[in-house]
Amino acid sequence: MNMEYLSTAEEKIPNTPMLVNLISYRTRQLNSGARPMVKKDHPEMDNHDLVLKEIANGLLTAEMNFTQEESEVPGLDFDASILL
Repeated sequence: MNMEYLSTAEEKIPNTPMLVNLISYRTRQLNSGARPMVKKDHPEMDNHDLVLKEIANGLLTAEMNFTQEESEVPGLDFDASILL
């Protein structure tokens, strides 16, 4: 694993679980035949390193949505989505 790309990716996405999930998801895409958004540094470059390079170059990002869902009803002390 390229430590330079990893440290840059950690600066871009400081949430470690999200970074791990993003790398895993994108690596699975590349393993399934998706085209990389960056060129390989060398022919033996691993897909994990390609994903880290994509993140480090700002081509791959992640967002978290913290808004309340419409199904949440104030005053209930349980998740209202189970009422469907």
